[in-house]
Amino acid sequence: MQNIVIKDIFDGFNDYLNKEQELREQIREVVREIDQAAKEAAIALQIIHSSLSEISAGCTSARAQFEVCRKGYQRLAELIPEGQYYRYNDHWHFLTQRVVFLVALTIYLEKGFLVSRDTAAEILGMKTKQTDGFHLDIEDYLVGVLQMASELSRYATNSVTLGDYDRPLTISKFVADLNSGFRLLNLKNDGLRKRFDALKYDVKKIEEIVYDISIRGLRVDTGAASGVATDADQ
Repeated sequence: MQNIVIKDIFDGFNDYLNKEQELREQIREVVREIDQAAKEAAIALQIIHSSLSEISAGCTSARAQFEVCRKGYQRLAELIPEGQYYRYNDHWHFLTQRVVFLVALTIYLEKGFLVSRDTAAEILGMKTKQTDGFHLDIEDYLVGVLQMASELSRYATNSVTLGDYDRPLTISKFVADLNSGFRLLNLKNDGLRKRFDALKYDVKKIEEIVYDISIRGLRVDTGAASGVATDADQ
């Protein structure tokens, strides 16, 4: 009799583990689709480092991939049981940071300002409030923005190579304002804090590019560069 009771207990565990494994596999499948779309968007946006005339086309291609990401996140929202977002978010945590980076970069290239968390979430079909379930975590948004700053540092360098000597000045002002904004946050000594610490090197690198352009007399003074206004300010 005792063996039967034990068997019933462990049979129940086995059913639970099988269902858990099945759910995680469904999640991984959707995440792979989002990841592939993110890779395609990243490839499309790499055009900024080699061409000045095809940036708009690159942004258009990236936005098409964001629609794929949006559908993927909506499927994840349907898969995740209510109240268990953080139980499974290790599957999409870092991927979402990368997708936000791509969205933020696209918006900057198109409009010249910082995408808000609300707009980034809307583009990806996500919520912003934790109580609403599947949402865009604040930390994921912030890390994505910091990743964009590093990409803009590279963009500033390659802009000079392509003969655009004014672009680095605009980027320098934007990234400097980002740096000022992040300094307002009370960041703990975690991954986000370490990622923010790297921002000062991005700022310094871009400033050095601007300085080099200035002393060489390559930049045409076209007035003050735009700052880090967000889409909410427009």
